[in-house]
Amino acid sequence: MVRKTGWLLIAAMVLLLAACGEKTQEEVVEDLEETLQGLDSYKAEAVMVLETGQEPREYDVNVWHEKTDSNQYYRVELKNENEEQNQLILRNDDGVFVLTPALNKRFRFQSDWPNNNSQVYLYESLVSDILMDAERTFAIEEDQYVFETKTHYQNNNLHSQDIKMSADDLSPASVQIYDPDDQPLVTVEFSSFETDVSFEDGAFEMERNMTEAEAEDVAASADEVESGSEDFEVHMPLYEPQGTTLEDSEERMGTTGKKAVLSYGGEMPFTIVQQAADVVETSAPVVYEEGQPVDLGYAHGVYTGEALHWTYEGIEYMIAGDEMPVEEMEAVARSMTGTHAK
Repeated sequence: MVRKTGWLLIAAMVLLLAACGEKTQEEVVEDLEETLQGLDSYKAEAVMVLETGQEPREYDVNVWHEKTDSNQYYRVELKNENEEQNQLILRNDDGVFVLTPALNKRFRFQSDWPNNNSQVYLYESLVSDILMDAERTFAIEEDQYVFETKTHYQNNNLHSQDIKMSADDLSPASVQIYDPDDQPLVTVEFSSFETDVSFEDGAFEMERNMTEAEAEDVAASADEVESGSEDFEVHMPLYEPQGTTLEDSEERMGTTGKKAVLSYGGEMPFTIVQQAADVVETSAPVVYEEGQPVDLGYAHGVYTGEALHWTYEGIEYMIAGDEMPVEEMEAVARSMTGTHAK
């Protein structure tokens, strides 16, 4: 209620500012549409904070984007606070790739990413959310335009968002995403945004991005996988789909050390498997024609059509359930950061 009341006050201020010569919502939306149509390339840096676990988690996000005559190229790098096991998601003429250089893991998809749903750190995704929401609200705060819109994320719990744009050049300033109870779940603060960027040849190629990962980061992460993850703490999800309960928890030895299996029963039975990650020796990517990359916020997951896989802090995770849609798998996975077994 407080947030909605605040928007009413801001809306009244917008009317007053409009009378004093400030741009109207319609004019700003028209400017955004023209900016999006003329956007050929950009680089962006941001800090993302997730509130989906027991404690807030902070990540650095670096985005490259280039529009070509036949395709849209992307390079998104996600770094956790320890800068270990960083991930890249690429889109080029060969498809969409999810890369974990420290583990030498490469997954390739024939996917429409990122056009199939919202992406909180992509400028064109934020602008599209503004343009598509006929019920959006608009305000002016100092030197920024503020929009409240619906979201189009795979996770239904990410309900609405406040998007702030610079009033000078319409560059992104920040994004805050809320759950249905108006509680903040994700915050992104942009530190830089540069357009009309010229990229070197091969900047979006898979092999180049794998080989250019810093050697010391790769070595440090590999050592951690080999020596520090074999006897890990089992993580429990904070979110459980309605009508499901934990029925069994089992720990046994796997090929890389301890392996934990959590079995949930009820209306939507599913299984969570956790085990120490292993460095892959092959350089050939695993190809999924029917799968898709999944943005978990703190990591890029791989949905194969049957299960959701991801790696985080030296641990490999897998969620599988015959009657479980990918949106529910994602919600469970998102809720597992910063948690552990009681």
